[in-house]
Amino acid sequence: MADGEFGFVLTLAQDYMGHVLQVPPPQPSRASEVLQGVASSVQGEVEEKLRPWLDTVSVVSVDAARTVFQQVMEKEFEDGVVNWGRIVTVFAFEGVLLKKLLRERAAPDVDARTVSHFVAEFVVRHTGEWIRQNGGWALQGHDGAPCSWSLSSLPRPRLTLARAGWSTGGGASSSLPRG
Repeated sequence: MADGEFGFVLTLAQDYMGHVLQVPPPQPSRASEVLQGVASSVQGEVEEKLRPWLDTVSVVSVDAARTVFQQVMEKEFEDGVVNWGRIVTVFAFEGVLLKKLLRERAAPDVDARTVSHFVAEFVVRHTGEWIRQNGGWALQGHDGAPCSWSLSSLPRPRLTLARAGWSTGGGASSSLPRG
């Protein structure tokens, strides 16, 4: 994706970060508003499914958040399948990590914007081509008419402990960092 596309995705990630932290952006784009609504709903589901594992993971720094994010996204996309549901899940997981980072941070001056940056880098690098091939971020249907994403039209998030092969204790250990 070009620099302009990276900038757009970074703005989406930053707007979602603001939404999670309850700091609304001055004038979010329509894509940002829709993403916030859908990702917020998905975030609750992702957080609930991963809660037992998340409770064992330490996210005290941006570097720790980056490591956890990269490892979880590697599992999420290991089968090579990209779709809008998984892309929304990336942003939802950004929200989960942000909340955990701000609760556990060791340094009070943690710059949460860095999280949005590596989320945007991931989206651009790993899903950018698919996004371009599937109409980009424009909110329109196949017939060209305006539409919006809805939870019912998105594939369900794949992030589950069992499918990712993570243990919540008592069995095989996880390769993901633990607290």
